Amino acid sequence: MNAPPPRPPSLKRRLSLGLAAGVTLLWLAGTLCAALVLRHEIDEVFDSALQEVAQRILPLAYSETLNADTRTPEAGVAQKLPAVQPHREYITYIVRDADGRVLLQSHDADPKAFPTSMTPGFRDEAGFRFYTEVAVQGALVVTAAEAIDHRRRAVIEAVSMLLWPLLLLLPLGVLGVVALVRYSLRPLAAFQAELEARGRGDLSPVDTGALPSELDPFATSVNRLIVRLRRALEAERGFTASSAHELRTPIAAALAQTQRLVMELPDGPAHRRARAVEEALRQLSRLSDKLLQLARAEGGGFLAEIPHDAVHVLELVLDEFGRMPEVRARLDVVLPSRGAIRTRIDADALAILARNLVENALRYGPVDGAVSVVLTPGGRLTVTNGGPAIAPEELTRLRRPFERGTTTAAGSGLGLVIAAAIAESAGERLELRSPATGRPDGFEASLQLPMDLPTT
Repeated sequence: MNAPPPRPPSLKRRLSLGLAAGVTLLWLAGTLCAALVLRHEIDEVFDSALQEVAQRILPLAYSETLNADTRTPEAGVAQKLPAVQPHREYITYIVRDADGRVLLQSHDADPKAFPTSMTPGFRDEAGFRFYTEVAVQGALVVTAAEAIDHRRRAVIEAVSMLLWPLLLLLPLGVLGVVALVRYSLRPLAAFQAELEARGRGDLSPVDTGALPSELDPFATSVNRLIVRLRRALEAERGFTASSAHELRTPIAAALAQTQRLVMELPDGPAHRRARAVEEALRQLSRLSDKLLQLARAEGGGFLAEIPHDAVHVLELVLDEFGRMPEVRARLDVVLPSRGAIRTRIDADALAILARNLVENALRYGPVDGAVSVVLTPGGRLTVTNGGPAIAPEELTRLRRPFERGTTTAAGSGLGLVIAAAIAESAGERLELRSPATGRPDGFEASLQLPMDLPTT
């Protein structure tokens, strides 16, 4: 079993996903750049804060050192400045003398965490950022400290504020992109729908006024192709119709002369040859008629502006067959009452279609077998004949011109092709089945007539 062909890629899906992915990547790239810039700016701000704290503490430390009562505190115990209110210190500091003894410290400062080196400037050590300021010729050294993790958390929180909206905006952005792409491709969808809605015989140029300028060359190329195709088909149909028409007169004249010759010749080999010529001319005459019908069927335009009675048309066609007693006995006709079925298919086209279906059933069915012609109240015309069941591949082949089944009956192989062409030009499809519906054998041709509202 052959696997189904892969579906072609969707331009709408590709544009939607591409634009949504592009917007997301640009947002993420912008967030990354903002994070880098923000990290740099935060470092500058916090470094400035460290430096500011150290420089502000120096005068206070100098004053506290001069005014301290050396008799009160115990030797070696640093003075702590109490907090006004309980709070967490993000920047701590200590004040040391030239020998490294701690003279003053903030209430959350841990002197053990501070570096022993008292070199002025910035330095990173043990997860902290330190800034050291030296004054009074090295007698006072102030070191301010801040946890590097504090800066990292500040950057993460700031970047998170940029990423959180992305979770909300991404679905909205995707929906917006899909809506925009769908709206932008509406002219293309309308162009496609107009092409698909056309019947087989409609080869007029397609209106391209609503298409965007990027698609105008594509639509122009399609219209040019339609024009070339219409000219080719018109030339082919014109040649077929002209040839068939021009053949009718000489064929009719030759047939008349041959019939006269048959009447004049006595029985014998010459008489039999004249009969064979007469039959060949009859077949050639029928073939020319079929070619004319095929040329007209492929021309299209079989939908009438004013609906008409389909039952009346079928009765006229069947009356022609009923004039032959051997044919009338084989026909099994079921038709609704007149006026019950009103169809929009052209009356002449319906007559040609029905005549070809009935002729095909009479010719290729059993010689004495019944041919059923049924028109349902819903407007479905079905012609059924007996005979062996036909293989599915042969049914497909019967839709091609000059193709005939495994039969010895005389025929041109154009009857079903003409009926199918008329059906397609009217916007319907001729369905072929074998075996026939509800039977183990037989052949069935069925068509749903294009309907109008029934009359009251």
